[in-house]
Amino acid sequence: MKKCLLLLVVLCSAVLALAAENATEKLPVRRVVLYKNGVGYFEHTGRVHGDQDLRIEFTSSQLNDVLKSLTVLDLNGGRITGVGYNSVAPLSEQLKSLRLPLDETTTLESFLSALRGARVQVRNGAAITSGRLLSVEEKITKRPPNEDIKSLELSVITDAGEVRNFAVTPALGVQVADRDLSEEIARYLNLVGSARNQDLRRMTISTAGTGDRNIFVSYISEVPVWKSTYRILLPVKADAKPLLQGWAIVDNTVGEDWKDVELSLVAGAPQSFIQELSKPYYTRRPVVALPGMAMLTPQTHEGTMVEEEKLAAVPGPPPPPPPAPMAKPKAARRASGGGRNAPQEADEEFVAGVRGGVSGGVIGANAAAFEAVEAAAEGQELGDLFEYNLKEKVTILKNRSALVPIINAHIEAEKVTLWSAMSPRPLRALWITNSSGLTLDSGAFNVIENNAFAGEGLIDPLKPKERRLLSYALDQAVRVDRKDEMESRPVTRLKIAKGVMIQTSERRDHQTYTVRNSDTQVRDVIIEHPVRSGWKLANDVKPEETSASTYRFRVKAAAGATSTLKVDEVEPLEQRFAVSNITDDQIVYLASGRVINPEVEQALRKILDQKNQISAIDQQIKTRQTQIDAIDKDQQRLRENMKALKGSPEEKALLQRYTKELNDQEDQLQTVRGEIKALETKRNDARAQLDRMVMELTLDEKL
Repeated sequence: MKKCLLLLVVLCSAVLALAAENATEKLPVRRVVLYKNGVGYFEHTGRVHGDQDLRIEFTSSQLNDVLKSLTVLDLNGGRITGVGYNSVAPLSEQLKSLRLPLDETTTLESFLSALRGARVQVRNGAAITSGRLLSVEEKITKRPPNEDIKSLELSVITDAGEVRNFAVTPALGVQVADRDLSEEIARYLNLVGSARNQDLRRMTISTAGTGDRNIFVSYISEVPVWKSTYRILLPVKADAKPLLQGWAIVDNTVGEDWKDVELSLVAGAPQSFIQELSKPYYTRRPVVALPGMAMLTPQTHEGTMVEEEKLAAVPGPPPPPPPAPMAKPKAARRASGGGRNAPQEADEEFVAGVRGGVSGGVIGANAAAFEAVEAAAEGQELGDLFEYNLKEKVTILKNRSALVPIINAHIEAEKVTLWSAMSPRPLRALWITNSSGLTLDSGAFNVIENNAFAGEGLIDPLKPKERRLLSYALDQAVRVDRKDEMESRPVTRLKIAKGVMIQTSERRDHQTYTVRNSDTQVRDVIIEHPVRSGWKLANDVKPEETSASTYRFRVKAAAGATSTLKVDEVEPLEQRFAVSNITDDQIVYLASGRVINPEVEQALRKILDQKNQISAIDQQIKTRQTQIDAIDKDQQRLRENMKALKGSPEEKALLQRYTKELNDQEDQLQTVRGEIKALETKRNDARAQLDRMVMELTLDEKL
């Protein structure tokens, strides 16, 4: 009985919901660009007629990014009147906005009780009664022996004012006659139905216009990072080049399927962030009293600074000439559903410009068996980024993943043994040159040799023509031993110029690498020697390659033989002194070590003598200054005594005596001050002479 009544209510409400659903068309995704920073760029395109709504489905995790980046264009002169989406509030909070007092677990009795006062039509068999619902009551009847039977009874006030009661049986039907209330019931059912998928967010785009029009929508969204993996197939023939295969792992975790989409993969991480735009934010505002008169205050506004940057493509293999620009074919393809006017074509060109063209040569496949898989992507440099554009459209259903080939090309590679002090076990490695013409993204790789697995490793991003060592296995046939000898040399160079003496000494480090090859084949061993700050190579051995932190030396190790590599390094050490501050001990040290010749020694001693003369003059000035200080102190004593004698019998006799002493001291002060002035002049002349001697002394000797 209850099921029949609910079915009737649902069917009545579903008519309204179905009409709204027909007016809202789902806008499919047509293009996806995935980045390494965990975001994806999505494009949707579709057609509308007249005033029509479109919908796109998202997950809750996508909503913040969509609100931040959504772009909607009507390409044929129509207007976008609004964009709405279902709330992220809990279902209980959303139900509070309804006029009907219904909750998440509404029963038949509570549902009918919520309709009290509403106009209804009650069908009981062939009879139809119209009126307002008065009440819903539960009746309990006794049935022998002691069984209680519960039932529901409706009370309806007819249009004639008569109260009629109806028992709720399977034959009874109730239809809501109030249109507004029917729409409210439909809203309730939609909210309850959407609660089964709490993670789904449905965005509705409202458009206004006439005729058929094309709609373009784009946005960014959080997606899993796409991954790269590589396979390097080593040929059996010595003169053949290895084959590099690159594959991309793509995951679709968004809220809808990707059906026949144009997929691009970008190796790069443009700046992106998360902002909680979907949540309401409130801020505190100050309360300001109403002014007597509002006055407008002049203000200035900052100007916009726009800096345009052109995308520079990294040189690679020359691509075949394209038959036509990419933008217009895409526009023509999208226009196949109907005619277009000039503004529409301009908008299509704008959309194509947003997407960017695809350039670069197509990697062909030859007849060899291990080259059977042709790369499904073309590459394009985008400044610091690199884009793989898949040639064919792909279909990846939601919550599914795919493995897509992106590279299939011959590369230059050399098998070597790599040894580094950071990893003392020798490693088998490939010294590859990226001759594929495409940028290789970071990822894992494995090596197939002689139709067997040889090892695997990791690769960092590799630009076209760039060279890189890739290690993949231990080399148990090679051993490397290193010995280190350090020596110091006291002074290797002495330079005197502009009053500065520069002594250069050095430390030398002699390192010997012994390589033992126990294999029956020749090994090319690459020794990684660390680059140390301040140290330079001192012998004739040149590295084959230098990285930011290592020198790479090649050692040819014959089968069953031992080879050696000697690397000498020198670290120059400089000490700087002011020549005017030189001491006798330093002159003796330099002369005894034959660092300076007799002429320079004599010049340095003259400078030292001149310094001593200046020091003697300074001492004389200091002595006379001490005399002045003593006289000043004694004069202060005499003046204090003269103040104390006022009014005493001895005042006259002692004042004459003190006055004479003061006069004599003033004469003495004048004489001493004159001597200090003369000494200062003499000292200045001596200092000038010292400066000339220092600046005229030059020397540059290598020892």
